[in-house]
Amino acid sequence: MPTVLLVRHGRTTANTSGVLAGWTPGVRLDEHGEEQARALAERMSPVPLAAVVSSPLERCQQTAAALVAVPGPKRAARPEVATDERLGECRYGDWTGRELKTLVRDPMWKVVQEHPSAAVFPGPEGESMRAMQLRAVDAVRDWDARVAQEHGPDAVWVAVSHGDVIKAVLADALGAHLDAFQRIVVSPCSVSVVTYTPTRPFVGRMNDVGADLAALAPKPRRRRPPRAQESDAVVGGSAA
Repeated sequence: MPTVLLVRHGRTTANTSGVLAGWTPGVRLDEHGEEQARALAERMSPVPLAAVVSSPLERCQQTAAALVAVPGPKRAARPEVATDERLGECRYGDWTGRELKTLVRDPMWKVVQEHPSAAVFPGPEGESMRAMQLRAVDAVRDWDARVAQEHGPDAVWVAVSHGDVIKAVLADALGAHLDAFQRIVVSPCSVSVVTYTPTRPFVGRMNDVGADLAALAPKPRRRRPPRAQESDAVVGGSAA
């Protein structure tokens, strides 16, 4: 089955200011985040990519654009970035845009940290963390099946998303309850690697922020030697 590289967007202005960005429009990579994305694109250059799918939010779109700007092996052009809203950030409702130092005093904060499967964010646009995980896992599995059908079982593709979303996908792949997902660390511009098979997912890497990615390139398949054809010749000597 294909391999998906789960990429978190680079550092943003909201990350440095301690604000919960959520779906706030206009949150973009800062200068350091742009450099992170460029460095990741170079690290990823030895790996052929069958697809690059991104959250619709600007910070992910910027990161995805940086990844496809650097050619792949043998200077091959990268695919165009596809967008899937299901990879978007959790909808934090009334928490959106608020400072984290304020939110930590909200009783709901403890629920999010210790019992996230019960967390439903306040306000008419608030989403439950269970719903976020479900849509994100569905998106990854849907695209994985599509990539397999169009590019074969050895294909590698990228999903660019957000910290909580990727942590939720990894928890599912690890067979862990959503309540354990806060134990997973997903840093800006990190790469986590999952291969889905008919029986179970396999997590190859988590929160990789610097290791060589060349090993993720598909290995060329060995061709089977042709079968020896039958002959009228007598093995070991001439015919009598």
